[in-house]
Amino acid sequence: MTTAAPAPRPRRALLRAAILPAGLAASLVLVPLPAAFAAGPAAPTEAGPLRIHDVQGTTRISPQAGKPVTGVPGIVTGVRAYGSSKGFWIQDPNPDADPATSEGVFVFTGGNPTVKVGDSVLVSGKVTEYYPSFSGGSQSVTEITGPAVTVVSSGNPLPAPVVVDTRNIPGTYAPTAGADGSIDQVALNPEKYALDFYESLEGMLVEVKDVRVVQATDKYNELWVAADKQDQRSKRGGVLYESYAEPNVGRLMVQQQAAVSQQPFPVANVGDVLTGTTSGPLDYNQFGGYTLVAGTMGALQDNHLQREVTAKASDRELTLATYNVENLAPGNPDSKFAELAQGVVTNLRSPDVVALEEIQDDNGSKSDGTVDASQTVAKFIAAIKAAGGPAYDWRSIDPQDGKDGGEPGGNIRQVFLFNPQRVSFTDIAGGTATTAVGVAGTGADTALTASPGRIEPNDEAWTNSRKPLVGQFSFRGQKVFVIANHFNSKGGDQGIDSRFQAPARSSEVQRVKQATIEQAFVAKLLAADKEARVVSLGDFNDYQFSPALAALTKDGVLRDLVNELPETEQYSYVYQGNSQVLDHILVSPEVGYAKYDVVHINAEFAEQASDHDPQVVRIKP
Repeated sequence: MTTAAPAPRPRRALLRAAILPAGLAASLVLVPLPAAFAAGPAAPTEAGPLRIHDVQGTTRISPQAGKPVTGVPGIVTGVRAYGSSKGFWIQDPNPDADPATSEGVFVFTGGNPTVKVGDSVLVSGKVTEYYPSFSGGSQSVTEITGPAVTVVSSGNPLPAPVVVDTRNIPGTYAPTAGADGSIDQVALNPEKYALDFYESLEGMLVEVKDVRVVQATDKYNELWVAADKQDQRSKRGGVLYESYAEPNVGRLMVQQQAAVSQQPFPVANVGDVLTGTTSGPLDYNQFGGYTLVAGTMGALQDNHLQREVTAKASDRELTLATYNVENLAPGNPDSKFAELAQGVVTNLRSPDVVALEEIQDDNGSKSDGTVDASQTVAKFIAAIKAAGGPAYDWRSIDPQDGKDGGEPGGNIRQVFLFNPQRVSFTDIAGGTATTAVGVAGTGADTALTASPGRIEPNDEAWTNSRKPLVGQFSFRGQKVFVIANHFNSKGGDQGIDSRFQAPARSSEVQRVKQATIEQAFVAKLLAADKEARVVSLGDFNDYQFSPALAALTKDGVLRDLVNELPETEQYSYVYQGNSQVLDHILVSPEVGYAKYDVVHINAEFAEQASDHDPQVVRIKP
């Protein structure tokens, strides 16, 4: 994953850390643990004074945080016996009348739990607020840790799950934060805010019925469903992310309690349906927020989603495509090269020019000073030819070792592939990793000072990020300037489910700087030749409504073609259940005729050659 994109996710086997925010820790009076608790609590013999709703309280932070509790009663509703978060959920079958207080809680055991679903138990331990990613802005999970457990009886009926659907999910996503920017201590209003609604059900049994899959099954055996049918639907069954102000409220991640070795997880694509009932405790994790951990999984109904093939171009149309090939290196399986090549040849119909992102150097992620990528590119070109495509030529500029971000040691860069039978590349000497390309001449004589070249590679805007690669092409006697991009990733941004509202998008600052520099370069080209034909394309790691794209299109030097698609087709990537735009093709005003297509072949599928969908445009220079 790029990123894209958001940064690659760390593996699920995380070390757990119970954290109290500094402000909360300062305000709490932590009760010294009794001697028995210091060595571990004794197994309770009778119910204590507190129920689960007393532990959960009416905000995200337990009023008992940091304190011991004894004999908390509940029915075991789910057991997780794998991963780094082993434990079980309990729920009180006798709820209070306050909709803000959850009746369920997770009991973190660390080792394999010895209880079973349906056991009536008493639990003693310490109440802890666990932040899966405190520094990343995640919300917390209220837990009982270091537990001593007494099983009172077994085989008890479970509390009825709360049905989560359009009827009870609020249409407003997040509450207003407190003075500290956090919603941790803000009183829950589950009838008004979706995040409060889910928090009020934390640890409780919930269920969804006949829900559409809006993000395909991933390698961690998770998928996303749309619990709210009113979220904006994409043409192919996903849900569209259309603005910062209105996140989709009904997205839920689905995991399962059983290990995959014991129970296969459904392999689903976007638009498939989990029919019947999917139910289990509602959890929270840093990779997707609120998560239904299923004890009962609905049956998978295959919607037979098909990979798209773009329209055929006429002989007089120049076709240009962008494709993020996700850290392609010679050591990748031959099957990855073959699948990517098939996408270029069959689904994109062998474009005249292909801008590739995330081409790694010849030894992939090995960090030994290698920056050349000729073996990577040659292997991909050979795979394209084997798939029936043209014998592409190529141009690129090797980056400085370790200076362009991405996977350490990989030295990812953009590469132009072009079909020399259809288009010619104008080679102009002087382009290096550190040389800034300029504009020479005026009118019909306008040219780059280096081709290929890099746009302002020494500017601080490109620190640890890919520099734009620009090339001068000729098609049927017409000059075309093409810019291949891979802007700074979203790594470090707070999630939309963050405890901080509105969440900070720290990475956006750098992308706005990058967009401003590129816009100035395009403006310089157009000042030299107002009829210059410019195509800027690639993985911009940002949305069509973002400040970065606004900066890039300032003064009309470029127009973003994704805005000319029907609204339900505006996406190229799926993240946390949101179908969203990260990849773009933009053109200068002289490029009036532009037939643009996002070709959906990866992002919506469980089996992917890349995590991005490629795009293609047909123009008549």
